[in-house]
Amino acid sequence: METVMENEENFAEMFERHYKEPEKMEPGRRVEAPIVKLTPEWALIEVGGKGEGYIPVSELKDAEGNLLVKEGDKIRAYFLHTEEGEMRFTTKIGTGPAARAQLMDAFNNHIPLEGTVAKEMKGGFEVTISGGMRAFCPFSQMGIRREESKEAYIGVSMVFYIIECGRRDVVLSRREIVEKERQEKVAALKETLKEGAKVRGVVTSIQKFGAFIDIGGVDGLLPVSEMAWGRTEKVSDLLAAGQPVEVIIKSLDWENRRISLSLKDTLPNPWDTAAEQWPSGSYHTGVVSRLAPFGAFITLGAGVDGLIHVSRLGGERRINHPEDVLKAGQSIEVRVETVDLENKRISLIPAALSREEDESTATMQKYQQQEVADEPAMGSLGEQLKRQLEKNRIDE
Repeated sequence: METVMENEENFAEMFERHYKEPEKMEPGRRVEAPIVKLTPEWALIEVGGKGEGYIPVSELKDAEGNLLVKEGDKIRAYFLHTEEGEMRFTTKIGTGPAARAQLMDAFNNHIPLEGTVAKEMKGGFEVTISGGMRAFCPFSQMGIRREESKEAYIGVSMVFYIIECGRRDVVLSRREIVEKERQEKVAALKETLKEGAKVRGVVTSIQKFGAFIDIGGVDGLLPVSEMAWGRTEKVSDLLAAGQPVEVIIKSLDWENRRISLSLKDTLPNPWDTAAEQWPSGSYHTGVVSRLAPFGAFITLGAGVDGLIHVSRLGGERRINHPEDVLKAGQSIEVRVETVDLENKRISLIPAALSREEDESTATMQKYQQQEVADEPAMGSLGEQLKRQLEKNRIDE
């Protein structure tokens, strides 16, 4: 009898020593637990001595309905309440008593959460986070480009971090997420992009000095000088934001995040056919593109300029500067004197002056030919002396 009583006392001591009343779980309490069973409706998680918790399987599927987890996976969840003796959990930020605890947990532990951009407001966007709660994301924290259409983000679901969590206001940010995505894209592009390669891109921004082109997650600069073989006055005359383009990679500087691009290198080089289009001696009408102290540049075609030296502009009259006789934008007929393909130079002369010179040359040649034609009639000086001597002998 004593032995039985002793065993009962020992059992009572052991029970008292090892059994503890399950700690009461407050709404919003976070747990990290393995999935022990999956059913069509529920995912059961092991919550230690507290038993099992239930999470709706729908929370663990993607937009197409594909299950994203399997038994044994450990997931993060938040306690909601007890229903019919079962502990209910969620993986999403909710509403009610649990919401504030969940938000603070996400803020303190840098946990990302999903939200949908509801509308644009002063200084940023209103974002609806899980459970219908409203939050605010400043434009500067969205990670979007200044020129991007803000309307395009309305209704879009995104992932955010909480950067401020007050009693009334929750402030979100995507900058860290966007930068991480960019770094991942850069790492991938480093393996594939090469200088000289042709790539497809989209114009993201127009500037006075050029345009920025998205070539797969990173921006490259297309300088105005690389847009066309001809002179480009305004970038907006050639490109617009959102326009797809094909460009050549001129240089890659990953360390300084600089990628230089060229659009004109995808186009035929007009100098390749310059000798055929503007051969020496041919006449053409061009446009004065630029005036310099040493001469006037004349645009003959896209990307091809010729030069009239200042000494050839005044004819017989000496001029101090090409602007004394020409102005930018003026049309002028010219004759090609020489074509230097190696140095990409074409020497020109005003057509009027050329014709005057041709006329003078023709007159001179005609005169010289007349002189040559008259010489046999008169004879050479030696022949004339010989004839005179013969005549003197006859007279004697």
